Amino acid sequence: MTANDTPQPTATYDSAFLKACRREPVPHTPVWFMRQAGRSLPEYRKVREGVPMLESCMRPELVTEITLQPVRRHDVDAAIFFSDIVVPLKAIGLDLDIKPGVGPVVAQPIRTRADLARLRDLTPEDVPYVTEAIGMLTRELGATPLIGFAGAPFTLASYLVEGGPSRTYENAKAMMYGDPGLWADLLDRLADITAAFLKVQIEAGASAVQLFDSWAGALAPADYRTSVMPASAKVFDAVAGYGVPRIHFGVGTGELLKLMGEAGADVVGVDWRVPLDEAARRVGPGKALQGNLDPTVLFTDKDTVAAKAREVLDAAAGLEGHVFNLGHGVMPNTDPDALTRLVEYVHTATAR
Repeated sequence: MTANDTPQPTATYDSAFLKACRREPVPHTPVWFMRQAGRSLPEYRKVREGVPMLESCMRPELVTEITLQPVRRHDVDAAIFFSDIVVPLKAIGLDLDIKPGVGPVVAQPIRTRADLARLRDLTPEDVPYVTEAIGMLTRELGATPLIGFAGAPFTLASYLVEGGPSRTYENAKAMMYGDPGLWADLLDRLADITAAFLKVQIEAGASAVQLFDSWAGALAPADYRTSVMPASAKVFDAVAGYGVPRIHFGVGTGELLKLMGEAGADVVGVDWRVPLDEAARRVGPGKALQGNLDPTVLFTDKDTVAAKAREVLDAAAGLEGHVFNLGHGVMPNTDPDALTRLVEYVHTATAR
């Protein structure tokens, strides 16, 4: 499939997840979890033993197994492709690694206009393991949708300019404020790379895509609109022709929800800080919402989890479309059985 093709119904088309994304009636509220494939699962830790994170993202058989694990265990309504937001940056030759306990670390940060030359275009030939893994996954998943994903330009830029994770984003924001021309060109270059990475996933068979702007909550709305939103909009526009739902998620983005929807998302992800009924008011009509149980609730007893999940469902009762998720990713020490029970609860409580 290419962006110029007319989208055709697939095995996943009538799934609860895709129906909710399209704001259509659903048999039950669909559920999936960010970071559902990962450290909370003992089977994940077993297959990842001794394999560095980036290497694990480049082994199609391993990616397939890890992606399928939470679908088998939890009966979630969608799988999320196992990868990392820095994979496309590694694929174009940047010297970076994911250090345990730290996160992505860039050997030579992007700080000058000359550094932009290191950000070449991404082609499908750079990531053949992605195409292969998604082909394997879609055959295994059948009618269960696969969500592709990528890091948004701002979040990628933050890692590249800072050289690694940051709490203050002092270098990235200094570039944004002090050299807006360089900043705009950096984000534009990253938008092209991100769009190309999402296109590879969609053309290989992903049924939806999510753009993670994990650190956008560090921005004031005016700065987001001027200095970040154009690049995110470019990504969403680049994949609009495929007809797959586009999800936009960030952390601490309560003040940005309307803008994140305006950037081109069909579904706006909401963290746990804003109730879904209030989020719907901020986003406005024409968008589905995704979220937003606080991940720490899963460390309580099952009755409390059910009660808190009920609060989320009640807040979502009037929404045009709702995908149940956590307000951020599954925490590493989460009991997997708590996730399984939560899926069962939401499915049962919302059965039409």
